[in-house]
Amino acid sequence: MQRAKGLKAKQREELLGALKARFEKNMNRHKGLEWAKVQAKLEANPEKLWSLNEMERTGGEPDVVGYDKRTGEYIFYDCSAESPQGRRSVCYDREALESRKEHKPKDTAMDMAAAMGIELLTEEHYRELQKLGDFDTKTSSWLKTPSEIRKLGGAIFADRRYDHVFVYHNGADSYYGARGFRGSLRV
Repeated sequence: MQRAKGLKAKQREELLGALKARFEKNMNRHKGLEWAKVQAKLEANPEKLWSLNEMERTGGEPDVVGYDKRTGEYIFYDCSAESPQGRRSVCYDREALESRKEHKPKDTAMDMAAAMGIELLTEEHYRELQKLGDFDTKTSSWLKTPSEIRKLGGAIFADRRYDHVFVYHNGADSYYGARGFRGSLRV
């Protein structure tokens, strides 16, 4: 079911408050950036604010992790300690879901991300995120899979174990209660 892509004033206020509190609590993730400028950019882009609300609603705890000087965009990643609770037990994409004969999951990482208006983290983004803290020490997250791997039926995911980031492969049709996905959004 498609959710309406607008926020009521109270929802917008609550989301901005949560984002500001997280921003101020985790300054190591965005050194040199100012919340007032981030908020102004968010308020000028209500569809992006809606996507951030979806990230928040599904347990992603989005936060600013960078600024692209070339495009003038702030970069948000899901920064929840573990893979977002509301996005677990999903296979990789629609093709994988349709290939399952039985015990199909309810959704796919790629479909959910598209519906939320976000992108799955790439391996490079995931490794950047892991420099900001210890994420996915008990869970794992699907990553945007290179097409040459996907064409062969596989998909990649990653986690952090033994103080190292590991990237693995699995059949794209697999799903686990402890595997979800993390997203990114540029505003």
